[in-house]
Amino acid sequence: MSPADKKDKPADYQRVVLKNASPYHYMKVCLVLEDESTRLSAVDLKQFIISGLKSLYGEVGAALTFDLLKYDEDTLTAFLRVNSRGLVKLWSSLTLLGSYQNQACAFRVLQVSPFLLALTGNSRELQLD
Repeated sequence: MSPADKKDKPADYQRVVLKNASPYHYMKVCLVLEDESTRLSAVDLKQFIISGLKSLYGEVGAALTFDLLKYDEDTLTAFLRVNSRGLVKLWSSLTLLGSYQNQACAFRVLQVSPFLLALTGNSRELQLD
């Protein structure tokens, strides 16, 4: 094939779009309460999140499956696992929860990743000696 023939032939390329292959997303969230002395158990926290899903998305939203992998009652910090397709629903319902037992509250989403290992460290809090 001469160089002139190559010039006339259109370039062959293939567009490849990769979607995230991970079936789950992991979230590190912290609940900030107006009264800092208030403590929730893991069961209370999960029920609170389910009530937020139900109030925003109804019964169908309340049926969204998510797991509370780890929870620290002292800091009110939790690791959640949710199916990747349900991430936006869970995140939006957490964002819109504004009161717990008649006191102001807010969920802070600290980290989100399709890989659990990525939540073990935070470069923003890294301190070098």
